[in-house]
Amino acid sequence: MSYGPNLADLFRHAATYVDKILKGAKPGDLPVEQPTKFELVINLKTAKAIGLTIPQSLLGRADEVMQ
Repeated sequence: MSYGPNLADLFRHAATYVDKILKGAKPGDLPVEQPTKFELVINLKTAKAIGLTIPQSLLGRADEVMQ
């Protein structure tokens, strides 16, 4: 199971920073931003291999369930 920032969203934000820098902004003047989109991924095969049972309520909240 993994809960972390959505990488595609982070790359989009990075592109925005690059655009601002290329247009003349100083990197030190740009604000530090926190991720805004997170995702929960559950690997059922690994959970079964280590003897874990994932509740259905948690599976329903997951962004991705790997079989």
